[in-house]
Amino acid sequence: MRTLLCCLLLAAPLAAQRDFLTADEIDQIKEAQEPNARVALYAKFARQRIDMVKSLLSKEKAGRSILIHDALDDYAKIIDAIDDVTDAALAHKVDMQPGLKLVASTEKDALPILQKAQESHPKDMERYEFVLRTAIETTNDSLESAQQDLGKRTQAVEAREEREKKAVEETMTPVEREGKQADDKKVAEKAAAEADKPPARKPPTLLRPGEKVGDKPPEKKQDK
Repeated sequence: MRTLLCCLLLAAPLAAQRDFLTADEIDQIKEAQEPNARVALYAKFARQRIDMVKSLLSKEKAGRSILIHDALDDYAKIIDAIDDVTDAALAHKVDMQPGLKLVASTEKDALPILQKAQESHPKDMERYEFVLRTAIETTNDSLESAQQDLGKRTQAVEAREEREKKAVEETMTPVEREGKQADDKKVAEKAAAEADKPPARKPPTLLRPGEKVGDKPPEKKQDK
């Protein structure tokens, strides 16, 4: 019994670290560097999780509760990831309107499915009731944010980041604060120096206008 308990305790951290994306989905996210493209991928993955939940709920099958639980848990975490990516992009003045249209559409479709599952109260619901409630709350919050005026949302993100920055600085020692200020000054000076640089001049070339390297030179007309 003690051996079994030790095994369960050792396995618990591994279970808690389960990724909410598959290995293939992680690779796709890594490749999508542009925020709107990344958000669109997340929205696609969220829709797939909802489709899985809908399919599982349509059939009473032994062992489905753990699959529903994991799909709902993954879905909620994907929605959180969407909001994190969006807020980070807005803080850098990226126009997130294209991505947020997809997000809002996905969440509008997902919400009735989640609410219906909660209202129908399936027999095995107690095994995934918490994650279902979390998924509904997360969707409501995210949908509200997705439909919010981008200007106001950007201002809210900037205000929050400023508060978090001040909170971090307040916990620093005087030496750490001076070091951070020096680093910030170097970054600002470097950015200013880059902005003041004249545009790079193109190197001289013997190519004619419109001619490319590797093009054959025009044939000379022979005198008859």
